[in-house]
Amino acid sequence: MSGGPGGETFDDIPFLVSSGLNRDRQLIVMAQRGNLYDQPNLACPEVDRFSARSVGLLSYAPETEKLALGAVQRCRDRLTADGTDLSAYNSTQNAADFADLRTALNIKQWNVYGHSYGSDLALTYLRLHPQGIRAVALDSVAPPQFVSLPFGWHSAREGLDNLYQACAAEPRCRSRYPNLERTLNEMVRKLEARPLTLNVRPPQGGDPVKVVLDGGALLNILVAKAIPLTDVPAAIDELGRGRPERFARARAAGSVEVVGQVAHGLTQSVVCSEWVPGHSPAEVLKAGREAFPEWPESVQAQAPQVAFQDQICRIWNVPDRTAVQRVPTVQSVPALFINGTFDMKTGASWARKTARTLSHSTVMAVPGIGHWVVPQSACAQKVLASFLTRPDAPDTGCVAGLSWEPFTIAPK
Repeated sequence: MSGGPGGETFDDIPFLVSSGLNRDRQLIVMAQRGNLYDQPNLACPEVDRFSARSVGLLSYAPETEKLALGAVQRCRDRLTADGTDLSAYNSTQNAADFADLRTALNIKQWNVYGHSYGSDLALTYLRLHPQGIRAVALDSVAPPQFVSLPFGWHSAREGLDNLYQACAAEPRCRSRYPNLERTLNEMVRKLEARPLTLNVRPPQGGDPVKVVLDGGALLNILVAKAIPLTDVPAAIDELGRGRPERFARARAAGSVEVVGQVAHGLTQSVVCSEWVPGHSPAEVLKAGREAFPEWPESVQAQAPQVAFQDQICRIWNVPDRTAVQRVPTVQSVPALFINGTFDMKTGASWARKTARTLSHSTVMAVPGIGHWVVPQSACAQKVLASFLTRPDAPDTGCVAGLSWEPFTIAPK
């Protein structure tokens, strides 16, 4: 089960195969409803074009908000004019599709693997349709009962804290970058007050593009893992010394228009019915203040990577489903949780909280890894293979010897 919600599932296949998921068993990959090859397809080219343009805009300015909301409105109008029922795209219906697929394929039992939103979906599936599920593996868990806009702030804080602590524990990194947190805090404040505008060539190549670096952009670049995690201390230090190139290139990467790959309609239908309701903008701001008290309010008010979401959801206008979705999964089916300690999207500590209601669960945290662990960690691949073979007794022996990759030490 792929992430997003709305991620292009078939793009995951090379990573799943290289991670060995089909080495000793069949691998079944199904695009979630609304995806690129589905009918109807809930892509929003309008949003894709805005996203490519947004790298040259202030992150949270009124004009940026106006353009973002306009793109969402045009997509919604087009989809509903075609007769699409946006309320039919949610985790309950999504889970039922997978239950139906198992029946249609006449498979008595199967294992379920989901990453990011796919773990939210997998837990929903396990709660509503446990029959036929032999074991469930949850990578970078996004628990249905906890996922919300404040959840994003807690995860960003946890992932960054773990990265800071890892640098402090590594003598070369500690010596070279002794004030990482202070530097990032200063730069978020400084650039939110006086943004930088640069012309930068995207990492993918092509002509230079205009990018704006402000406080919100710094946060979103880090959460999106747009800079390799081993390079983050160097990038923060360089930024503080007046060299913003690493952050600028990472921002420029988003300027390339990729139209139709993400099913934004599925994204908004899930987010607006399951994640946003029940938390006011004031609560989101409170979570931002608690996570990063030294940052400007303009940054704290928008959850990482989901700007203007409250206003977007008023436009998207799907029913509140939190009462049926924000429910813990209580099950004895064997479960494996795999999280990375540097994950700034789905903080690693959520795994243990979620595992409390899954009586046969194993939790592993992989040091130095960000979001979506299995393709990045040979140990995680080994544990997952062991779990799929023996769900009640996976071999987690490789975890004890793990450490993070050394951080990049850039010349002064």
